[in-house]
Parts: sequence; C-alpha cells; structure tokens
Amino acid sequence: MPDAYGFLLDAELSKAFDVWSGYLNSRTGEDTGARARLRDLLEAARTAAADDELAPARALVAEMYDEAEAAGLPWAPARPAPEEADREARDYAKDELRKVFTVRRREELDSIGIYLSVTRRRFRALPDLDAATRRDIDYICARAGMALDLAHATAARRELERLEALARRLGVKP
Repeated sequence: MPDAYGFLLDAELSKAFDVWSGYLNSRTGEDTGARARLRDLLEAARTAAADDELAPARALVAEMYDEAEAAGLPWAPARPAPEEADREARDYAKDELRKVFTVRRREELDSIGIYLSVTRRRFRALPDLDAATRRDIDYICARAGMALDLAHATAARRELERLEALARRLGVKP
C-alpha cells in the first residue's frame, strides 16, 4: 500500500505551490519587487521539493507568507488556518493517492464511502435522536471518513460495522 501520510505531506506543498503560482501569475498591480522576491522563493521551494528536501521547501513557503504580509500585499494568499490547511491538503492527497490505485481498489473505497453517506443520512432523518447518540454517529462517520482519506478500507469497514451495530440498536435500516 502506498504511504498515505507521505501523500499528505506532498499535498501540503502541492497546494501551496498551486495557490502561490496562481497568485503570482495574476496581474494585481501590487509591488513588483515584492512579487519578484516571492517568485524567487517559490522557485527555490519547488527546487527543494524536487530534490526531496521537504523541510526546507516548507520553510520557504512559510517565508513567502511572511514576506507577503510584511510587504502589505492585499491580494496575496493568506496563511490558512490549521484546520483549513489540513482539509485542503487531504483533498489534494486523496486525488493523488487515488491515481496509484487500481480501478478495483478505487471502486472498493467508493462503495464504502457511498454506504457511509447513505447510512449517515438515514440517521440524520431520525427525529428523536439524543445529542450523545448524534455525537457518536458523527464520531464514527468521521473515523470512517478519515480511514477512507488514507485509503485504509479495513479500518473504514470496521467503523461501518460500529455504525451498523448502532443502526440495529436504534432500528435504522443500514
């Protein structure tokens, strides 16, 4: 199985490179000197990443955010909040990770995801669920979703089994 965490780390940089490239390729009329420095930092970060020097590449990306803020560039990308950065990196990683799987493996993960979505929707349709049960459902679904993000079908199925047990207890059709 491919290293899903490695894909996640690579995805953080890929996302940052895409965001900064889009900004630097646009015509904003902002300080050309500051933008040139940012362009140089982006190229240095890309070179470091290509040489598998990920820590220096991340440091250069962080420096880009600092540089843009110090220069007062209003249209420059803002440093994302941690949860936003994680969510965006997961989206990038999922796309890249799926490219290395066989069609059968992708279909297996998709089937689990569909089943998870349908079951969760059925739970949400129940009018009399208490807050604790709703939290349990959200927690189990989040764990299953995380397992799917990491392409770990066994762990996702295990969480679905927990969800099915809860559904049986509550009389919900899975």
